[in-house]
Amino acid sequence: MPCPSRPVHVRASRRWLIAAAVALGLPCTTWAQSTAPRPANGTIYTCIDAQGRLLSSDRPIAECRDRVQRELTPTGTVRRVIPPPPTPEEREREREAARQRSEAEAAARAAEERRREQLLLTRYPDEAAHQRARATALQQVQAVIDSARQHTAQLEREKQRLDEELEFYRRDPHSAPPALKQRLAQNAEQRQLQAQFLADQEREKTRIEERYDAELRTLRRLWAAPAADGSARGAAPAVTR
Repeated sequence: MPCPSRPVHVRASRRWLIAAAVALGLPCTTWAQSTAPRPANGTIYTCIDAQGRLLSSDRPIAECRDRVQRELTPTGTVRRVIPPPPTPEEREREREAARQRSEAEAAARAAEERRREQLLLTRYPDEAAHQRARATALQQVQAVIDSARQHTAQLEREKQRLDEELEFYRRDPHSAPPALKQRLAQNAEQRQLQAQFLADQEREKTRIEERYDAELRTLRRLWAAPAADGSARGAAPAVTR
């Protein structure tokens, strides 16, 4: 028989059973077999057991531990669906799938490493080429550092001139013109920014050295390995660092 369209006519203690049956798509003859009391905390767990009965409880149902259970609100809305634990066969399939994923990821990493190494060999056929590239990268950073140091020196000279102007007002610093105070503040801010910039460039030099050192270790290993035709790679004399 179909479920009542107006649960208000059903006893209050059974309304939530109608909601559970509707949520599970069951006929009312099924939910009517349940005799579980209405849960006090408002949470309803429902499931269909092996005999096709609708079971309800205020906690997960032991008889349906191997079946799908639904957690409902008192109005019958599905709050969440609780799947059964995986079977041994399903767990074995999951482990096999995880193993295959791990092997595929390892193979992809190895392929990427081989590609990177081949690019290094193509770019740096010998140690002399690698050292020239290192020197060029360091020279570029050093040129930026030298220019920044010149600007820092200009800011220091400007500070000295401003300090000399401020000396005129040393007996009454509050009488110094606002424009002079503003120039002093701007000079201090610029010197601070310049110092930070120089520190960043010095760190960049260190990063360049570290990167080229790491590349050189990899390249020396690759140069020592025989090529596909059996000849030696990196025949140029090594540059000692």
